[in-house]
Amino acid sequence: MRRTTLFSATAALLTTTTAQSSSSSKRGLCYVPSKDHPADDQIWTTGPSPPTWYYNYKSEPSSAYANNPHMQFVPMLWGAKDSDKGTPFLDSVKKQIAGGANISYVLGFNEPDGGHSTGGSNLLATTAATRWKAEIEPLKQLGIKLGAPSVTGGESGWQWLDNFYEACGGGCNPDFVPVHWYGNFEGMMSHIGHVTAKWPDMTVWVTEYGYPHQELGDTQSFYNMSARSFDGWPNITHYSYFGAFRSSVSNVGPNAAMLTEKGELTDIGSWYLGGLATNNIPKASSTPSRSSPNLAAAAFPLSCYVFAAALWFYLL
Repeated sequence: MRRTTLFSATAALLTTTTAQSSSSSKRGLCYVPSKDHPADDQIWTTGPSPPTWYYNYKSEPSSAYANNPHMQFVPMLWGAKDSDKGTPFLDSVKKQIAGGANISYVLGFNEPDGGHSTGGSNLLATTAATRWKAEIEPLKQLGIKLGAPSVTGGESGWQWLDNFYEACGGGCNPDFVPVHWYGNFEGMMSHIGHVTAKWPDMTVWVTEYGYPHQELGDTQSFYNMSARSFDGWPNITHYSYFGAFRSSVSNVGPNAAMLTEKGELTDIGSWYLGGLATNNIPKASSTPSRSSPNLAAAAFPLSCYVFAAALWFYLL
């Protein structure tokens, strides 16, 4: 079983081609709203294969998709404080379900090992464990699948999760592991292989990923290799590319964005929706963007990935 999973993932990796459209029910929307261009929201509901799910880093659905039955909302408990009282996240999810919402999954804390400057919730593992038990774990009783805290792709993420599970004392039982990665393809696949080896009984969601501040051709190759590999890897059930915004406001570089500065679909944006290349070239804003979130661009040779993945899966 484990060897079969390895061979499927490796085959997808080695047969990857560039610049092709494809459809996938695994694809979701990492929703980043635009106050200046609210009409952009509707772009993500078009195309041959629009996203089937979305999250917005919040517990409540976004108004743009609140009445769209084809986009399943995934609530997130973004962060927490020691002073938090009651169970507002739990209560919100229950209220949405009582109102007829189709909620099958929830996501845990967003990059708790990361600082606020890069979007992290900067959360102590002990605080997270306490709030998880109060607000997330009870949702299992409703049949909802729970996503573990979405740590960064750096070494701090591994340590934070170890501390979290220790603090939980067996009281935190997620069903899947969300992964965040900002770096090259080989490093990402190595990282996901490590995740799968560490938690073999849980599926994987790649809820933020990209290759920031690279040349356009390299960025497109990264996207195509990633999509082909994710679609072919059975243990990866959901993924959402970080790029659903205009290139002029992209904090991961213009070439990673799925929209040009004019709001047109880039090649990556069109491919993500199951369409063909548009040949629309994204351009940057004249205002420098802030640094990319949690860049983990490990220089990991392809041959090393294949060997390491094979070793991890063979030993399980």
